[in-house]
Amino acid sequence: MITKEKMDELVKRYETANFIGADPISIPHNFKTKKDIEIAGFVASLVAYGSRKVFLKKLDELFKIAENEPLNFIMNFDAKILGDFNYRFGKTSDFAEIFKILKELYKNDGGLEELFKYGYNRYESAETDRRARMFSVVTDYFYSRAGKGAGQGFYFMIPDVKKGGAMKRMCMYLRWMVRKPPVDFGIWNFMPQSELLIPLDVHVARVSREMGLLSRKQNDFKAVLELTENLKNFDAEDPSKYDFAMFGYGVDTAVDKKI
Repeated sequence: MITKEKMDELVKRYETANFIGADPISIPHNFKTKKDIEIAGFVASLVAYGSRKVFLKKLDELFKIAENEPLNFIMNFDAKILGDFNYRFGKTSDFAEIFKILKELYKNDGGLEELFKYGYNRYESAETDRRARMFSVVTDYFYSRAGKGAGQGFYFMIPDVKKGGAMKRMCMYLRWMVRKPPVDFGIWNFMPQSELLIPLDVHVARVSREMGLLSRKQNDFKAVLELTENLKNFDAEDPSKYDFAMFGYGVDTAVDKKI
């Protein structure tokens, strides 16, 4: 198994401002105010799948449509402004449904932080994972308000934790909002860094197994919990910082397969 010393070395090497440019977190880093950042981050996380080069280009296109004013775009959203904007599974109508629901959320229910916070504080028992319950509340908010325009892309971009998936993009978004800078923002304070979960995709799953940190074969929510718990052995207060180490390990071993 990889050592804490090696993991900390990789974190130090990769958790720098240089990491931001080629990562989807670069999108919310274009903004300064809290609500602009959290909206931009949420939208960026929705489409952070497939080729980075392609989805970052699509996000640039979308924020040009929004005139680089995320909050204003949401508060005054009109589906006609989207034109034929789409990305892979997400059709124009799927994006329109999400933005309409965000408009309702910010007009009537405070915003994204308030929604996640409400879900986090609805922790009911030791048998229910608090993070899973939070994600479920967020998903239920969107699903209960979805109209006829919500198709496959809508349900792909807003996944349901009850189906057992890894919730990679939602875990990533939460890390962005809760963890402290320089890469993450630390603008949400309702939960501690120690409760964040590792964003698990195929790449992170492969690397974590090579490191001896993950034994579960399926890349699902149970694997996320196992990996995060194992990383708490390295840093109980901030296990999700090792997301950078696994990224770095993947970069390093692309040339050198040895740790």
